[in-house]
Amino acid sequence: MRIFRSPWGKIELTEERKRHISIFHPDVTPYVRYFDATLLAPEHITRSKHDSDVLICYRQLPRRRLFLAIVVRLKPNNNFILTAYATSKIKST
Repeated sequence: MRIFRSPWGKIELTEERKRHISIFHPDVTPYVRYFDATLLAPEHITRSKHDSDVLICYRQLPRRRLFLAIVVRLKPNNNFILTAYATSKIKST
């Protein structure tokens, strides 16, 4: 498990979620090094339309026209990453 700092407190990346990201979003693997910056100071934040406890934090990847999107579930004493993906567009709320 890995812990990241954020404006909402600590956010966990469990081994299970890390495995999910590597299997279903392998294009994100080279960008894991940007998780820290994306969660600590996201450039854009949107709330899920379907779940008010879920945020999507975005940060543009260096020298790319892509954003790293990290989907986070915020729960009291249990904030964790659901998934992460690369995207060319920021979802509107």
